[in-house]
This record gives sequence, C-alpha cells and structure tokens, in this order.
Amino acid sequence: MDIGNIYFAGGCFWGVEGYFKKIQGVISTEVGYANGNFDNPSYEDLVYRNSGHAETVYIRYDKDRITLSKLIKYYFRIIDPTSLNKQGNDRGIQYRTGIYYTDLEDKDIILKEIENEQKKYKEKIVVEVMQLKRFDKAEDYHQDYLDKNPGGYCHINLNLAKAPLIDDNDYKKLSQEELKNKLSWEQYHVTQENGTEFAFENEYYDNHKKGIYVDITSGEPLFISTDKFDSGCGWPSFAKPIAPEVVSYKKDNSYGMDRIEVRSRVGNAHLGHVFNDGPRNLGGLRYCINSASLRFIPLEKMEEEGYGYLITEIK
Repeated sequence: MDIGNIYFAGGCFWGVEGYFKKIQGVISTEVGYANGNFDNPSYEDLVYRNSGHAETVYIRYDKDRITLSKLIKYYFRIIDPTSLNKQGNDRGIQYRTGIYYTDLEDKDIILKEIENEQKKYKEKIVVEVMQLKRFDKAEDYHQDYLDKNPGGYCHINLNLAKAPLIDDNDYKKLSQEELKNKLSWEQYHVTQENGTEFAFENEYYDNHKKGIYVDITSGEPLFISTDKFDSGCGWPSFAKPIAPEVVSYKKDNSYGMDRIEVRSRVGNAHLGHVFNDGPRNLGGLRYCINSASLRFIPLEKMEEEGYGYLITEIK
C-alpha cells in the first residue's frame, strides 16, 4: 500500500477529524497541534498562552484509493478559505486554516488546488501552506471526539463527506460559438440568456427514471434522480444538487421578484432558481430547474458515457 501523509487545519479539529474519517481512502486520523512556537503544548497553551499552534488533523491515506488533490477538494468543502483565524463560531489563531506537508512534492499540488479555488472568490484565500515544522498529538479526550460524544459541538456538516466529489477539471466550458452550434434555440435561450421554458411543456418535469442530470452545456453532473420530487410546479424539482460545489448562486431581482438564481459551476449556465418551500423531510429546499438546461442520462447508460463512478449514488 502506498501511504500518503497530509495535515489539515480547518477550525475546531473535532469536526475536521469526524469529517475526514468518513471519506473513502483515508486510513487513519489523529488530532493535534501543529507549527507552534514550542514542542509538547497543552490545549491550555493554545487557548490562554498564545502558543501559535493550529488545531490540526493528521491524515494518513491510501494513494491508490484517493489522491491528495481530491483530499484538498474535500477540505475546501468544509472551510471558508477567505476567513482569517476564524471558522464557524471559533475565533483565534489556533483556528486558522492551513495545509502542512512533509513531502516537498506535495507543495505544488497544494498550490495548484488553491489557485483553482481562488477563481471562486473575490477575496484572497488565506489558507496557510507550509512544510510541517512540528506536530504534537492532542490529549486523549480530543481524539475521535465525535465518536465518543455524538452530540458534541461540531461546526461542520459531516454529511458533506457523503456527497460525491465532482472534479471540475473533467469538464470544459464551451465558447459562445460552440454553444450556438451545439444547443437548440431554447437551450441556448435558457442557459445563456436567462430564459425560462413553459411549465408542464418541458422534457423532464415528469421524468421518473433512475439516472443523473448533467449540464447541457458542459456535461458536468448536477442532479440525481434520487433527489427529484414532484412539486406540482411544472418544472423538474430537486431537493439538492448532486454535490454542493457544482452550482453557484446569485441574487435575482428581475420581474419585480426577489429570488435566488442557480447556475452551473463549469458552464456558468443559467439553470433556474432555488426556493425554501421544498419538502421538510428532504431538507426544505426546492431547486426549480429548466429541463432545457439539463441532459438526462439513464442509469443503464451511465457507465458507457463516463459517469460510472456515480452509479452507487443512485438508491
């Protein structure tokens, strides 16, 4: 087994550890204190004596099952990378974000992932990237804290570990000329001109087959049949995207309404809007999406079209 090592600081280490323990390919985790001013600190040193350490999770992973790049993508899923010395409700230098490496070859991988992530933000990413100077294991009561205390404090949604990781590098945004050649008039009007198709007169509003829905402009997976429900609105409705990072949101005050627009990540295509009137047992959201912005791939076709890695997500 080819084992890799990486250290992530992302706020309170109870939640960061609980999250990464759920990710396939992670062999083991250990919480501790990294890159401070002296060895063998106690938790009290961080809190009361300004020791300079960061609450950090040491991760050992199987390189044959998961890459460092993907681990970093999972990491960005649970932090605000533009927030300095603050994550969730926790404030202080010990809660800073950081990626610490022991293998010099990992540095370029880390910096490349940060460069890609920076494109999503106007503010500068402040994640600290350094070679590991020192790491001291935290007290025993901190280890596997959420396993011992299932109702304990956690600033992270641990369910994010279960959402499939969709790599945006696998999909490409087309030029306007390419889109005009590829799309129908309605598909182009909806995705590029923020149009809306007619309710109950679109392809997928009443589709009940198992499969995934991908961005018509780029092929990036966006929604899954498991999360689709009949809202009665006349458009396809979903409880959530297949993974949180595949969509973005914009305020939309057009037509005298106050709405939240949903757009695709890679293609930056207009998809529809999200509302707070969805089924409570599914999370309470309703993603009201235009069929013209989607292409449906049935379960039996997913493997041959390159989406086989998502088949296990369909229940």
